[in-house]
Amino acid sequence: MPLKIVRNDITRMEVDAVVNTASAFVNVGPGCDSAIYHAAGYLQLIECRKKIGEVPEGEAFITDGFNLPARYIIHAVSPLYIDGESGEEDKLRNCYRNALRIALENEVASVAFPLISTGSFGYPREEGMRIAVDEINAFLMSHGMLVYIVVFDSASTALGSRIAGKLDEYIDDNYVDMMPMYNMAPSAGSSFASAKPRREARKLPNIFRKKTADKAAVEADYEECMYAAEATSDSLDDRIAHLSDTFSEYLLYLIERQGMTNSDVYKRAVVDKKVFSKIKNNTSYHPNKITAMCLCVGAKLCLDDTKDLLARAGYALSPCDKTDIIFSYFIEHEIFDIIEIDIALEEHGLPCLIV
Repeated sequence: MPLKIVRNDITRMEVDAVVNTASAFVNVGPGCDSAIYHAAGYLQLIECRKKIGEVPEGEAFITDGFNLPARYIIHAVSPLYIDGESGEEDKLRNCYRNALRIALENEVASVAFPLISTGSFGYPREEGMRIAVDEINAFLMSHGMLVYIVVFDSASTALGSRIAGKLDEYIDDNYVDMMPMYNMAPSAGSSFASAKPRREARKLPNIFRKKTADKAAVEADYEECMYAAEATSDSLDDRIAHLSDTFSEYLLYLIERQGMTNSDVYKRAVVDKKVFSKIKNNTSYHPNKITAMCLCVGAKLCLDDTKDLLARAGYALSPCDKTDIIFSYFIEHEIFDIIEIDIALEEHGLPCLIV
């Protein structure tokens, strides 16, 4: 069964079990922990917690769901992020493993996870997602269960509401779903002929068409044009210098040019370190298209660099593929958040990139 990433309030998920980010001590922490206690029934749940007592980080335990739509609450005792070198990753992985083990033991068919430890516990969001995906996918390789990762925070909610309408408009303007008509000349008066163009022509400044007597304004436009021309020339020289680069070589060059480190990129891309090492150490290696797209997000590439890098692995962004169109929207608008891209894909009924 699949792993789904959704934007929702975990206390409203209608699943067999929800996972809570619990404290090691008998108290209620902020964020997800507090929300679940208050939605389930604070007094009932805290009494259960008192009976259980302290639990080490990385362990998990189960209680009734009380007033929640879910039958159970699986409490994963979340590690506090210190510096990434204090055993946090092992503890976080154990949270997912133990929670899934308890779900299996209690014959749970569907379970909803928050991004454990990435809120008030301080774990980096992209790294927390990578670990979650690793552990959940490993579990789903041998067990049948519907698993949700629920993202609900002020930043993601605000971003989602801000782009929703614009994204749908972008899809309408750019998505081509009539392949047979590519080579057909539209007849006069047809709806296809009268439809607005899929893409606006790019307008470039032209000082020679400027109808103004303002010499200063003309000179300012001229300087702007010269600056743009120089930047384009530099970019062109750059591309020519790396014309024969393989995907691996060009990716590493772009990472260096962006002033980023390899770990910055594969963590932001939610790509496994082993997969990135394979790309880095084998110049002729071509990753699959999804991995390549994720790395473009991780490296914060512009759309031209994204297309160029993908082409070196034999891929293109198709106007007939909604996943490609949604991906292009985020790249064009410089929203380099792989989790938000996946939520948008899920909301449009499409498979996620990182699962």
